[in-house]
Amino acid sequence: MSSPKFRPNITVATIVHAQNKFLVVEEWVNGKPTWNQPAGHLEANETLLQAAERELLEETGISATPQKLIKIHQWIAPDSTPFIRFLFELELPNTCETHPQDSDISCCHWVSAQQIIESNCLRSPLVAQSILCFQENTTYPLDILSAYGDHFG
Repeated sequence: MSSPKFRPNITVATIVHAQNKFLVVEEWVNGKPTWNQPAGHLEANETLLQAAERELLEETGISATPQKLIKIHQWIAPDSTPFIRFLFELELPNTCETHPQDSDISCCHWVSAQQIIESNCLRSPLVAQSILCFQENTTYPLDILSAYGDHFG
């Protein structure tokens, strides 16, 4: 008997950094505010980079393309949901105003790395882990990612 097919959730997240601050999005989960990087699920017929751009725009109002890939995390959430999370980097010259378009996002904050690492309101442990990965300063060019076929025109 074969095992059921493994179908992890594919997600993207972008660390947005400017002037030694990091952008977090705030959403309410179970009646409590939680912080996350601009992040979300990969949709059908969408490249990973397109997903990152879309989530960034929806959750912050920032229209930009991440410049680098930082890390690919494989993670199993406490409820046993499996994830593969692609973490991107967007370096901006200055902090900027945000205008979330996604009704789930109540607001955005520019905060320090330490505020994120010490926060008790993170959406998942990957939010703090992502900051630690950013601080390692190991990145990969976006051309390491490829979308093959006609669906991604």
